[in-house]
Amino acid sequence: MANKNLSVWTSIPFWRRSAAWVTGFASILLIWLTFDTLGQITMGTDDDLKNGVTKRVPAATVINYKIGYEMSTKRGHEVPTIGEKEPFFGKEWSADDAADLLHLGKLTSQTKNCMNCHTLLGNGAYYAPDLTKAWIDPAWSKTGPMMAMTGKSTKEEAIAEFLQHPSTYPTHARMMPELGITADEAKGLVAFLKHMSSIDTNGFPRNFGKEEGSTNAH
Repeated sequence: MANKNLSVWTSIPFWRRSAAWVTGFASILLIWLTFDTLGQITMGTDDDLKNGVTKRVPAATVINYKIGYEMSTKRGHEVPTIGEKEPFFGKEWSADDAADLLHLGKLTSQTKNCMNCHTLLGNGAYYAPDLTKAWIDPAWSKTGPMMAMTGKSTKEEAIAEFLQHPSTYPTHARMMPELGITADEAKGLVAFLKHMSSIDTNGFPRNFGKEEGSTNAH
């Protein structure tokens, strides 16, 4: 019987070689993406901020700077901006002190289970407002209702006051419960919120703070 010409598509060796090449390529791509992601999410340094070097995750000392949020026509969504220096709770924080304060705020957000109600960087619940960009919510600006309500002269003091005594300042039908947050914990939480607002999240959450007087921060 004459040998039949078999199609390459029915060749077992062909598919074995193809599977090996695809697996190898996918592995190399995954390794490259892993290293690229690590570079993108690695926190910057204080020197980066001083030299105007933009990092997706700025150093903890970003709390010493004014944080903004503006539309990028190139990227098609809003991006954080880091401006001039401004006092944070009345002073400029060293790299070590800022890192410690930020660490306290992160631990407090975990121990108080903030994500049971709020969303942080895309994680958490939707019962209460998203906190990813809470620091730049217009409600906490000098002309916003929250600063006037708390009677404080700075944004950070107003937010800290609210966190310690949320029932004193009813702002929503779903009121924040009293969590027993101390003054130090509140200060750390505010630092955590300010730092989080400076992270480049590719425009998430979309169209944040477009409405004057919005109350996304609480």
